[in-house]
Amino acid sequence: MNYFENRDGDLHAEDVSLSEIANTHGTPTFVYSKAAIVDAYTQFSAAFSRHEHRICYAVKANSNLAVLGLLASLQASFDIVSGGELQRVLRAGGQADRIVFSGVGKQAWELREALSAGIACFNVESEFELEQLQNIAQDMDKRAPISIRVNPDVDAGTHPYISTGLKENKFGVSTSKALALYDRASNMSHISIVGIDCHIGSQITELAPFLEAMTKIIELVDSLEADGITLEHIDLGGGIGVVYKDEQAINLDTFAASVLQLLGHRKQTLLFEPGRYIVANAGVLVSTVIGTKNNEGKDFAIIDAAMNDLIRPALYQSWQEVELLKPSAGARRTYDLVGPVCETGDFLAKGRDLSLNEGDRVAIHSSGAYGFVMSSNYNSRNRAAEIMVDGSHFHEVRARETIEDQLRLESLLPN
Repeated sequence: MNYFENRDGDLHAEDVSLSEIANTHGTPTFVYSKAAIVDAYTQFSAAFSRHEHRICYAVKANSNLAVLGLLASLQASFDIVSGGELQRVLRAGGQADRIVFSGVGKQAWELREALSAGIACFNVESEFELEQLQNIAQDMDKRAPISIRVNPDVDAGTHPYISTGLKENKFGVSTSKALALYDRASNMSHISIVGIDCHIGSQITELAPFLEAMTKIIELVDSLEADGITLEHIDLGGGIGVVYKDEQAINLDTFAASVLQLLGHRKQTLLFEPGRYIVANAGVLVSTVIGTKNNEGKDFAIIDAAMNDLIRPALYQSWQEVELLKPSAGARRTYDLVGPVCETGDFLAKGRDLSLNEGDRVAIHSSGAYGFVMSSNYNSRNRAAEIMVDGSHFHEVRARETIEDQLRLESLLPN
């Protein structure tokens, strides 16, 4: 279901006009649909209803407290990659024993905070991390629950910046090293082995890479079982792609049936770490056209959103749909939508056939994931407001930054 639809020439989020939100809160502004988030989470969980499972929302996709609180109310689990994300989940009402901690460079203070909180599992990504965790747990007189993140050397067929499952990627350990690392962990006094983990990349739209990775993980699970190490869970990570333009998305029921067929008689709980799938198409970035210009036959629409608000197009050359909030008069032209940031790479969309005039407003779709969370203050720009729509109501879930907010932590040198 599409929770952003045009109603008589007026683009809505659920039952709220996006123009009303823009009039109230200004632009650029991220707008999220509560119903879209709930629907995506519910569909993912329902697909695996025949087997014990946990959906660990990848907090890095969108870490707004309102988003996390909504998912916590649905009894979601969470996948974090930093101590900051740990605190966000806890403050949003998430349960510590529903948190898994991923990431290749966990620092000592982060491991201590997560151990103290009592999280469900550390996804260990290296030998040095395992040794550090053992030492910290021993010092705290706690046992650290762990899985080993295995890099299965599977090509996910996605953008190289978001591929994580190849041997040249920084994540996890090779399958050849995994068994030795599990053996070492089994002899550590303050380590409890609970699972195995892998994650091969993001925005994957083919089923085959998942099944190839799952096959390799199952082989390791069986080898560990033969060595006397019984795992409680298998974490297959995230990465299921969404439709930005014309992608053929993976059918969740087909995905679930294929995974469960490979799992066979094994009783391990299945963990998944979707982020983009839950929130990407639950959000839009609303922006205002500052003006249009023509440079030697090239048409530009300068908008008030920029690469500091939404970096995906500049970073990944990603495509996101652009739609006017209300129809605009005038001839259609092929525009590049660019922002005010002083970089040639500051574009939100290229080659879009639109009718645009100064003051028009546009929605950049699929901005719920890796939008605000990757934003910055480059050019000393204030970060955008965030709004959550709930039926016919909308709520400001993060106020627009001010220059005072930016400067609060800075100071001049003393005289």
